[in-house]
Amino acid sequence: MPLTPVPPHMVATIVTSLELRERPRPRPAPPAPFRLNRWKEPSADKYRALFRRIGEPWLWFSRLVIPDGELFAIIHDPAVEIYAVEDKRGIEIGLLELDFRKAGETEIGFLGLVPELAGKGHGNWLMAQALTLGWRKDTARMWVHSCTLDHPAALGFYRRHGFVPFERAIETFADPRLAGVLPREAAPHVPLFDQSETSAR
Repeated sequence: MPLTPVPPHMVATIVTSLELRERPRPRPAPPAPFRLNRWKEPSADKYRALFRRIGEPWLWFSRLVIPDGELFAIIHDPAVEIYAVEDKRGIEIGLLELDFRKAGETEIGFLGLVPELAGKGHGNWLMAQALTLGWRKDTARMWVHSCTLDHPAALGFYRRHGFVPFERAIETFADPRLAGVLPREAAPHVPLFDQSETSAR
């Protein structure tokens, strides 16, 4: 089968969109030593710091590069709810972002925990919070997207919680590590092609 070349300075990923069309059956939330703290109109620095701590291993960069005005238009919108996950000491260790801007729909914009908590089952607690807060009386659809840059268990995680894939697309973007937006050691599972190093050899 033919291959599609990707320029060295670009990254390519397959994005899968998944949806829920029915309200999930109520069930007790898994126990976890965390709590959600609603952030109303957080500062750009505060939001981006948490976004970076969670997303750096997976090349999350979109909210790091947009101008403050564009960022505030999203995270200060009354129809977008930002929750920080806090541990018992009040330290922020996770993020849940729910987007209600389209009538009848809820998008899980971002959902994640810091890398140190990966693989410990705490994601089930966070998803339970997302489903409880995100599914409301006028909700007809809840959706989320994941990509092949995410944790390898991400897609299966969403499917276990009832989300059904409905669309796939290929996304390409300039590698944020080459631009200095993220450190070069971020996302070691994604090859970094630096042409300046190649030409210097």
